[in-house]
Amino acid sequence: MSGDETDNFDVIVAGAGPAGGQCARDLAARDYDVLLLETEPEDEFPRQSNKSTAGTFPRMTGAFGVPDRLVEQFTDSVIVESPNDHYEQEQPGAVLDFVGFKQWLVEEARENGAEVRFDARVNTPITEDGRVVGVTYAGSEEVHADIVVDATGPSASLAKTLDVVNLHRANQAIGIDYKLEGLNLDHEEYADLTGSMMLRLDHDIAPGGYSWIFHTGGDTAKVGVCYIQNERHDEVARDDMRIDDYLDYWRETDPRFEGAQAMEGEHILRGSAHIQMPGSLSTDGFMAVGDTVPTIDPLWGEGIHQGMKSGRAAAVTADHCLTGTDRNVSADEMSIYDGLWHEQVAPKMSKRLLMTELLYLVDNDRYDRFVRTMRELPNDTLSSANTGSLRAIAKLLEPGDLSYLAQLARNRLSDPYGRWNPLS
Repeated sequence: MSGDETDNFDVIVAGAGPAGGQCARDLAARDYDVLLLETEPEDEFPRQSNKSTAGTFPRMTGAFGVPDRLVEQFTDSVIVESPNDHYEQEQPGAVLDFVGFKQWLVEEARENGAEVRFDARVNTPITEDGRVVGVTYAGSEEVHADIVVDATGPSASLAKTLDVVNLHRANQAIGIDYKLEGLNLDHEEYADLTGSMMLRLDHDIAPGGYSWIFHTGGDTAKVGVCYIQNERHDEVARDDMRIDDYLDYWRETDPRFEGAQAMEGEHILRGSAHIQMPGSLSTDGFMAVGDTVPTIDPLWGEGIHQGMKSGRAAAVTADHCLTGTDRNVSADEMSIYDGLWHEQVAPKMSKRLLMTELLYLVDNDRYDRFVRTMRELPNDTLSSANTGSLRAIAKLLEPGDLSYLAQLARNRLSDPYGRWNPLS
């Protein structure tokens, strides 16, 4: 590190979410001088950015050493509900204490040697001769580094300015989540949700999306609704209802919620993410990670694991580029990150998006048939489809889906960015 030690670093990471926190944690552990910038005040972190149901799986907690104390509830199964049926698959999972999880990542980064500055909203990138060399933050403050990592989420504060990402409003999913107590998780008319993470496909509740109940222990659960304003949403959504109204409607009409209340001190969580293929992911001296690029799992909506993996891939790339005396942070070298993202973070993303788009477009009757089909197929069919297996996806299809596939093909052909290739 050269120059004034207060404003020159090896790497600046903007945003202390799962992706940014993990990237800073990894790089600091490799003895790089790392600055982690976070918008929120330290004594309130994370308040506004506590926007996750925090459902994940043991492969994430094991890979990144997440301690058990940060798990609100270990779950045993995943349940998919349709309007009139359900499918259950044994699948160990974990619902994290998301506040504690993000605080832990920051603590880990600090213990590894990173500097963390709160109340430090990133404003703009600083460039010299076309290369990113730093950022402005908190108004007029400046800080410089060999590499800058944008982990600011869907706002993409730096990546948009640099034209690295193109996040399209038509692909933006919005969500709302409550933590409730007093639920009847084993109601006689429904599957037993004790120790499970449940996703419901039902356009009456989430037009163009899905809803969920994630058990968090006792009679408590995280309950929410998420949807994209897609063709199906436009067709079936009620003109006078917004996302809050749909969650209220579900709570009022589903007997599992009778007598349930929002937990004292628990805030309503709101968030958004983009469900689309990314464009570029890096440029000279710069990488975008987590929800700054569409990293969220398109089928299950799980973003923590993918975000953590993208943060680690960025750290591996930075380590490669900064090794040795002749540091090379050219776009060509930084593009190693792009390769790692497509190979390790979100492989076969286009195929997985195809499955997701199809699910969001079909009607409620098709959801009931979809659940029945899953019960008749081997247990690994759904997970294989989610990893992009065309053979597994084909097993879940029926002749009537051809019209939806044709519609998706037309949508992709009309994509002005030319990023949709269902066979890539």
